[in-house]
Amino acid sequence: MKLLLIGSASVHTFRYLAGIAPHVDEIHLVTSGPLPARYHAANVGRVLQVDFSLRALTTASKIAALIAAVQPDLVHVHQANSVAWHARRALAGKALPWVLTTWGSDVLLLPQQSRLMKRMVAANLAAASAVTSDSLHMAAVCRQLAPLQRMAVLNFGMDQLPPAPDIAAKPLQVLSCRLHKPLYRIDAIVRAWAAVEADARFAGWRLTVAASGSETEALLQLAQSLQLTRVEFTGFVTPEVLAGLYRDARLFVSVPQSDATSISLLEAMGHGCLPLLSNLPANLEWVLDGVNGAIVEDVGRLGDALKAQLLRAADDRQLAAAVALNRRLVSDKGLQQANMARFAAIYHELLVCRGDTAAH
Repeated sequence: MKLLLIGSASVHTFRYLAGIAPHVDEIHLVTSGPLPARYHAANVGRVLQVDFSLRALTTASKIAALIAAVQPDLVHVHQANSVAWHARRALAGKALPWVLTTWGSDVLLLPQQSRLMKRMVAANLAAASAVTSDSLHMAAVCRQLAPLQRMAVLNFGMDQLPPAPDIAAKPLQVLSCRLHKPLYRIDAIVRAWAAVEADARFAGWRLTVAASGSETEALLQLAQSLQLTRVEFTGFVTPEVLAGLYRDARLFVSVPQSDATSISLLEAMGHGCLPLLSNLPANLEWVLDGVNGAIVEDVGRLGDALKAQLLRAADDRQLAAAVALNRRLVSDKGLQQANMARFAAIYHELLVCRGDTAAH
C-alpha cells in the first residue's frame, strides 16, 4: 500500500508517520516544514513542503501534482482546517479514498470563528471517506457539523507503556508541559502555584513548567512578579528528558480551555502522575474526579484544587491506587502500536470497499 500523509509540521504529524510507516509499503508526506531525522522512516519517499495557509492558492495544485507523480492508494489528512481544504481541492475528481483525522481545535474552536470557517470545516468532514477523532465528544461534534461517511474513535497513543514507577521514590514534584499559548492557560497554573508556596504545608513541593511558546517571556515575568522560588522553566525538552520529568512528577496539571485527548495526558497517566485537569468532555472520558485524578470546575480556584491534590499525591497509597488504574486505561486504549494497527485496518477496509488489490 502506498500512503500519502498530509499534515502540518507538528510533532503529532511526525509521530504518526513514524508509527504508521511499518503498516504500509511506501509513505509520502506533504507538510509545512522539514521532517526531523528521528521520524524519517526507511520507507519514506517524497517529502513536499507547502504553505497550508488559506492565502496559498497554489498549494492544492502542488499536492495534486504529487498525487499524479506517486500514485498513492490512499490519502490521510490531519486536521479539518485549511490543511484539509487544500487536500480536498487536490483530491477533487479523483477516486482516491481519504481519511481525515481531527485534532481538536479544528472542530471544537475553528467553526465558531465565522460562518465561512464553519462551512469549510463541514465541507472537509463531509468529503472524507472516513473521519477519525480521539474522543467521543469530538466525534459527536463532527456529526453535528456534517454528514459523515464513516467515523472511528481512536487516538495516536503514547509510544509504549514505561515500567511501573517506584511511587515511594517519586519526589514532591508537579509538572506542566503544555505549550505556552493562551489556549493552555499556563498563567493560571503559575498564579495557582503562588498559593502553594504561601502554604507552609507544601514547603517541599516544586513545580516544573516545561515546553515553550508565545507566552514564555510573559510567564517568566509573572513568576518573578509573584516572587516564586520553587518554579523551574525548562523550555523545550527532548522526548527522553520529558519522560524523566513525567517519571519524577507526582502530579500533572493541564487546564486548557479546549482540548481533545492529549498525548501529554496519556504519557502522564502512563508514567504514574496524578492528573489535575480542566472540566472538558475529552478529559472526562479518561479521568473520574476523585478516583484516578481530579477535575477542576473553576480554573479561577485552581490554587485550592492544586493544594487538595498535592495532599492526595503525597500519600503513596492513594497515588499508587490511581496510578494502577491509569496505567490499565492507557494499556487498554492509549498505546501507539495497537492504535496504529487500528488506523491501518481502516485503510484496508476502505481499499476493500473500493475493490483495490493494494488492500491485500
